[in-house]
Amino acid sequence: MKKKRLCDVKCGETVKIVSFTEVSDKSRRIRELGFSPESSVTCVMQSPLGDPTAYLVRGSLIALRREHSEKILVEVI
Repeated sequence: MKKKRLCDVKCGETVKIVSFTEVSDKSRRIRELGFSPESSVTCVMQSPLGDPTAYLVRGSLIALRREHSEKILVEVI
């Protein structure tokens, strides 16, 4: 399957997290929020200017800024 960044996912699309492009304190915090490999994520809505974007992950709605979502690699389910 084709990999892409989480920030490139369209609203209503569901994807599976494959990996992170960097390991840092911010990526660790994002994993603690539920964005871990093999997790299913649905893009729910984007702000009018496109940043941040709200994602449904493990039953929680979480908004991420583009600078964080572009570091998460996903594949379409």
